Amino acid sequence: MTDAAESQLLTRVGPGTPMGAFMREYWIPAVLSSELVADAPPTRVMLLGEKLIAFRDTDGNVGLMDHRCPHRCASLFFGRNEEGGVRCAYHGWKFKTTGECVDMPNVPEHQKFEAHVRAKAYPCVERNGIVWTYMGARKEPPPLPCFEALLLPEADRNLFCVQRECNWLQGLEGDIDTSHFSFLHAGSVSFEQADPTNLGRYAVLNRAPEYHVADTDWGTMYAAYRNAEPDSTYWRVAHFMFPFWTIPPDGAFSDHIIARAWVPMDDTHTMFFHVSWKKNTPGLRKLKDGSQIPGATIGNHYLPNTNDWHGRWRLKANATNDYMIDRETQKSGSYSGIEGIHLQDQALTESMGEIVDHTFENLAGSDLMISRTRRRILQAVRATQSGVAAPGVDRPETYQGARGGDFLSSPTVGWLEAYSDQMRASKNPTGALRVAAE
Repeated sequence: MTDAAESQLLTRVGPGTPMGAFMREYWIPAVLSSELVADAPPTRVMLLGEKLIAFRDTDGNVGLMDHRCPHRCASLFFGRNEEGGVRCAYHGWKFKTTGECVDMPNVPEHQKFEAHVRAKAYPCVERNGIVWTYMGARKEPPPLPCFEALLLPEADRNLFCVQRECNWLQGLEGDIDTSHFSFLHAGSVSFEQADPTNLGRYAVLNRAPEYHVADTDWGTMYAAYRNAEPDSTYWRVAHFMFPFWTIPPDGAFSDHIIARAWVPMDDTHTMFFHVSWKKNTPGLRKLKDGSQIPGATIGNHYLPNTNDWHGRWRLKANATNDYMIDRETQKSGSYSGIEGIHLQDQALTESMGEIVDHTFENLAGSDLMISRTRRRILQAVRATQSGVAAPGVDRPETYQGARGGDFLSSPTVGWLEAYSDQMRASKNPTGALRVAAE
């Protein structure tokens, strides 16, 4: 079980916290590239408990900096983004995307000291529709992550964000908890009703799988397994990847190119980044008659973005309206009464509270991946406090051994061997990687 001290370490991410320092050693998705337009007003961004502004300058360069002007601490959110930098509306001091002060128009010429003033700014890189930032202590940032989903061509990629009003860890743990699929998402479906062409039907044949879990170079992985036909075992494999990435199992392993980041905005809000291949073979979505499983839509319906610190990518269905739950539908069809797989997850993870009380939990065998991942994270954070490099930071290629999804194998084949066999046989739509598990 997770005690109070461990829970504190796992869930607090602000400046000066062990977890916050750990996460800052990695490149972090900050905003979508599409959110920033050249010379448009700055955007408020809350990231790891820091209030920042993001903007794109005249030449297309992206800046991410502390919202406080280093002159008198007025917010640069109110600044003028113009002619290659953001200019504070209070006294006109101007800063480039890299933080250098380039103008002090209210100071007499002989008293200016631009060269000695810098806004607190973080380096940014854009790749595949995401603005990445490095907030750590290294003088030279580490290499960018390079797992499969992040290298998909734009034309073949799904990319979206959703904000969750809860701690990052409980959001992430929903992605590495496979047995909830058979209840929350498909609890109203029987094996006889399920689409016979989709392997996911075995998840409703036996709703209580057994597990193998393991530590990996990139984090942790699990394989949930059930008997399928007499001569086969049904596997659902998924991964946690440092510092806050998941590869969930809901799709055919052969082409399931996906990654999801659970980026802490602060201790009680999370920005969820989803990246996947458009041609993925989906998990169980339909019934035998071709109709959709009740509630199994994917689409997100958003409120308009606002200028609040937590005003981006919020869903219309949320805690204020009980996620638009339909109790009659819950009785007669959908197991949850909530429409949409992502929204179903959101409702239940947010219902735990802003930061779940881990001391109240009673973990079971079905939570083996949860407990293993918490332990792995705690070990890694404590090791970095002792001066050990954060896992995978300097060797992002290690992440290329990770893929999730479902498949069948012979009951006589061990789980790691079955996984390796699937990796070798998998399609590789990016054209950029050739992955193999050894």
